[in-house]
Amino acid sequence: MENLKLCDSDYRFMMVVWESAPINSGELVQLCSQKLGWKKSTTYTQIKKMCEKGYIENVQATVHVRIPKEKVQAKESVYFVERTFDGSLPQFLTAFLGGKTISEQEAERIKKMIDEHIE
Repeated sequence: MENLKLCDSDYRFMMVVWESAPINSGELVQLCSQKLGWKKSTTYTQIKKMCEKGYIENVQATVHVRIPKEKVQAKESVYFVERTFDGSLPQFLTAFLGGKTISEQEAERIKKMIDEHIE
């Protein structure tokens, strides 16, 4: 399993990239300043770091996504359930719902997803 785990600052940066890419690196610096409070040098360091990790590429000063958000979120979710609930999806759902109710539409959507993933 490839390592797609991101620390919090990497994830917050990638959220900005995923929302905006492809984006000029100068515009990304401005966005990171506004959304994350980062300095120009911090953003350029982060661009370089995430390029080296393979998440993005910077071609002619335009940042492009190489690993989509959904792929990272899926890996993060599996890791979270494994680490926190010993891999038990029912235990996770019990804790997540915690007495809350969900709409009939949400329940039907979840049932459909479960049916699609039964072995």
